[in-house]
Amino acid sequence: MIMSKSEVLIVEDENSVARFLYQALEEAGYSPTACGDGRIALDLALARDFDLVLLDLMLPGMEGVEVCRALRRAGRLVPVMMVTARDQIEDKIKGLDAGADDYIVKPFNLQELLARVRALLRRADSTESTATSPEVQVGALVLNKARLEARLNEVPISLSATECNLLDYLMVRAGETVTRESLLEHVWQYDFNGDHNVLHVYISYLRGKLEGPGQPKWIHTVRGVGYRLQAPA
Repeated sequence: MIMSKSEVLIVEDENSVARFLYQALEEAGYSPTACGDGRIALDLALARDFDLVLLDLMLPGMEGVEVCRALRRAGRLVPVMMVTARDQIEDKIKGLDAGADDYIVKPFNLQELLARVRALLRRADSTESTATSPEVQVGALVLNKARLEARLNEVPISLSATECNLLDYLMVRAGETVTRESLLEHVWQYDFNGDHNVLHVYISYLRGKLEGPGQPKWIHTVRGVGYRLQAPA
């Protein structure tokens, strides 16, 4: 049961989809606002404190990826879920690189979408509640969940909420092999039905931030099992 109504911005230019999402979120206990133009949506998201943004990729005014990038450049850490018909891994990576926290493909199952909404809102609440928690450190890598930021050799690295939760789970278990199933269950908190693609994308994104060209590896793949984070020797 939702004790207070979370504010959700729906950015979707297809009227039938926007109406469907609006009604579904309202019936689920949220307070939705709908917008069909990317530039107007950006202005709304900068002017108001939304708890979540559902963002289409193809939009008039400004594409969804650019809306997401602009939000992150402005320092807005509101969770963003891309809701789009584009289903290629390259499109997902493009959305994640722009700062999105999740990515769901049309046509989607409504219950799955609502489960993802709940998971993103839980993670956002968890991040706020750990504002006074100590930092997590493994070697030269330090994670501050409250600021959604890591530091590697004192160089700051900005993280999305999902990246932060994934890195935190790996760092707390540094040196251990963590199964894919465990990561999916803990970080996303809902069933992916055995689809590990989204996990692979986020691992790749973290590696891109931690392991530049010629730099030592932090995240190791354990074939057939999962991943292990370990400070380079």
